[in-house]
Amino acid sequence: MTVLLYILGGIIALILILAVLAPKTYNVNRSIEIGKPKATVFEYLKYLKNQADWSPWEKKDPKMHKEFRGTDGKVGAVSYWKGNKDVGEGEQEITKIVPGERIESELRFLKPWKSTSDAYLVVDGLDKENTRVTWGFSGKNKFPMRIMMFFMNMDKAVGKDFEEGLASLKSRMESS
Repeated sequence: MTVLLYILGGIIALILILAVLAPKTYNVNRSIEIGKPKATVFEYLKYLKNQADWSPWEKKDPKMHKEFRGTDGKVGAVSYWKGNKDVGEGEQEITKIVPGERIESELRFLKPWKSTSDAYLVVDGLDKENTRVTWGFSGKNKFPMRIMMFFMNMDKAVGKDFEEGLASLKSRMESS
């Protein structure tokens, strides 16, 4: 019985140590240069419905169910989705718009597990005809998911999708 208590105590201590050492936050972002004026790019990006044209997750489930609430392109607009195992279920709400500069939103994932992240699109004018777009998201790793971050690299898990999405955005914007 004593040995069992030591084993159980050791497991609990290991979990607590891992929870303390594990990354408490994440921030993943990617950037791309687009051959269009800043105002044109920003105006396109502020609408949630336009994400269907360039989002990598649209390609993973073209049949996903989507709903929109509020006025698209304004703070408070919400895009809800429910799709296959690759895209899960959740919603995105525009929380802040800095005109011509930045769009912030809250991502609320419902399935396959519940979590919340802050997403952002930053638009920087490089010159009259070229714009840099930075797309990213950040959040806090809560216990017990924090421990999983030892085995999962959020940058590798999502970064490739951001690169694919930004490449699609560039192609879409430059061809129109």
